[in-house]
Amino acid sequence: MNTVFLPLIFLAITLSTIQSVAQTNELANRLFDIHQQYRETLLTQRRFKQKDILPLIARRKENKLYTITSVGSSFEGRDIQMLKVGTGPKKILLWTQMHGDEPTATMATFDILNFLEGTQDGLDDFRNDIMKNTTLYFVPMLNPDGAERYQRRNAQEIDINRDALALQAPESVILKNLQQTLQPEFGFNLHDKNPRYSVGNTAKLATVSFLATAYDQEKNVNSVREKSMQVIAVMNRALQNFIPGQVGKWNEDFEPRAFGDNIQKWGTTLILIESGGYAGDPEKQFIRKLNFIAILTGLGSIANNTFVNEGREEYRALKENSRYIYDLLIKNVTAERDGKKYKTDVGINRYEVNQHDAHSFFYKSIIEEYGDLSIFSGTEELDAAGMEIEAGKVHPVKYKDLTFFNQEKAWSLLKEGYTYILLDAKVPGTEPIQVPLHILNKKSPPSGTPALDDAATFVLKKDGRIKYAVVNGFVHDLEKPFVRIGNGLIE
Repeated sequence: MNTVFLPLIFLAITLSTIQSVAQTNELANRLFDIHQQYRETLLTQRRFKQKDILPLIARRKENKLYTITSVGSSFEGRDIQMLKVGTGPKKILLWTQMHGDEPTATMATFDILNFLEGTQDGLDDFRNDIMKNTTLYFVPMLNPDGAERYQRRNAQEIDINRDALALQAPESVILKNLQQTLQPEFGFNLHDKNPRYSVGNTAKLATVSFLATAYDQEKNVNSVREKSMQVIAVMNRALQNFIPGQVGKWNEDFEPRAFGDNIQKWGTTLILIESGGYAGDPEKQFIRKLNFIAILTGLGSIANNTFVNEGREEYRALKENSRYIYDLLIKNVTAERDGKKYKTDVGINRYEVNQHDAHSFFYKSIIEEYGDLSIFSGTEELDAAGMEIEAGKVHPVKYKDLTFFNQEKAWSLLKEGYTYILLDAKVPGTEPIQVPLHILNKKSPPSGTPALDDAATFVLKKDGRIKYAVVNGFVHDLEKPFVRIGNGLIE
């Protein structure tokens, strides 16, 4: 090649890249602004069941945009449906909730369907590109039995995403049959993950993570997997506008039983999206919006073939998920054991406990770690330098029930240092309460510094005065007006 033309070629590539970045950013911002218009209002909380989405599918049966088919039944006989939309040559299969307690992308799916039905919003050309150049196959809830219980596994207690080879679950058979019969060029495998993952060893939550799944132990890259990396590069660029530094990469190790890895091996370009945590978004409504943006941006790049201009570098630069985040991290607190005082950090996590029909839940918080946690971060952090940690007081009166308590009464007890209340009558099971108190009807009152794996209820004192009460892992500043955070606990 004539070396005279090399600078011109480099300049052309650079200008093309700059233009591509600008277009992605402009599209992402427009999708961000327009999401509220298409947000499915019947899905406002993440704990829903199949019965909640069936009306959303049924209302589209008369819409000529869609072909809706039954693709099989779950282990407990629930009908699993697929919506086909678009008329283009590029087939794309998208499935959500193969784990029943991972619903973020299901919400986003119905937002996307609403968008595809839209018009005159300034994005008609973009929408038409997707509809004319791709055919989309949405399975919005692959594991309805798991969703019924809000649990990861199906009714057989099988992890569908570890059943691509044995096919012991009917839901696994459905997914493989779809891949084998449709032979889609692309597949979007849509998940949620533990909300405490960090981006590498940084203090940033991995709000969204991507993965171009490996198809062999050596993690080789063929043309099928390379396309995954290229589409992910586009989606990552879009999300960096809204969560800079909070996009991670899922573990790339080959899992021979997993659907993502095998679908990549079977010839479908597989894009894995994992929705994690975002501070102040327990119902994942902002992360739902991010899914809307990322998936549509990715689909658009496939529809107009612009993803082919991407390299592997942007994907490779994503930092792999790590576990460097606690829900609550208390730093530099003074503890006492055996009459000896010492400084330590305290790591606390809040775990969701299903309640009744699994549509609702409460938190049960645990002290996970003591020691030097300087390399960790907290979604919420409190510097307790100069403060001492100890169990709160137990109120001397035994109560027959909880009707006596309201927010104001509970707050006044906390300010007096009472975190524990005794019940005279037993309340069966572990239940939440909507006041910041820890109710004991089975356990003995604690004393001293709480132990590892204890419930995270205690007080923080400074100069002998109680400054903070921590009840079931939620911090209450006793020098400020009461604002209810989280829930108390009965045990």
